[in-house]
Amino acid sequence: MADSDELSLDKLFEWLERMPVPEGYKVQIVEGAIQMSPQRDVHWEIIRRIVRALEDRFGMDVRALSDVRIDFGKGNGFAPDVVKLFDDARRTSRGRWLPEHVEFVGEVISKGTAAADYGPKKAAYAAAGVPFFLIVDPYVGRCFLHSEPKDGSYHRKLSVDFGLDIDLTGTSMDLVLKTDTFPRD
Repeated sequence: MADSDELSLDKLFEWLERMPVPEGYKVQIVEGAIQMSPQRDVHWEIIRRIVRALEDRFGMDVRALSDVRIDFGKGNGFAPDVVKLFDDARRTSRGRWLPEHVEFVGEVISKGTAAADYGPKKAAYAAAGVPFFLIVDPYVGRCFLHSEPKDGSYHRKLSVDFGLDIDLTGTSMDLVLKTDTFPRD
């Protein structure tokens, strides 16, 4: 299909909203492909702990989102597991958040979506200049923090086993994320 004939992300999501997506499933579009994945309790417990850490550090009014659509370039309508927006972020006139509003993204991998999280999503977040991208992998019990985006890639990667702290003090996040209670799958 020629570029001019491709469905826009808005049209695809409009179409998806009319479909009977089973409860408990998340739908997103990665490199133009529709992905539907079930939400697992281990997945949600980790997301909840990250959001709680953000609230503990920044207060209940922290601009944290979960499973909210943000478009990250052509063919990428993501619904990240956890997003922290910059304090001065404002919705567009269409009621959307833009990639430049995003300070932090956390993705908890699922077996079916791991390749997207480690590949195209990481590349899209880096290209958008998202300062911090955290991949939490409950299958191996490890977190991977990517930072210093430049020229479409992250230039720093920190690998942290569950049980150790992710120290973001001295950064704009100014947070210590404890992983000792992250459940494994």
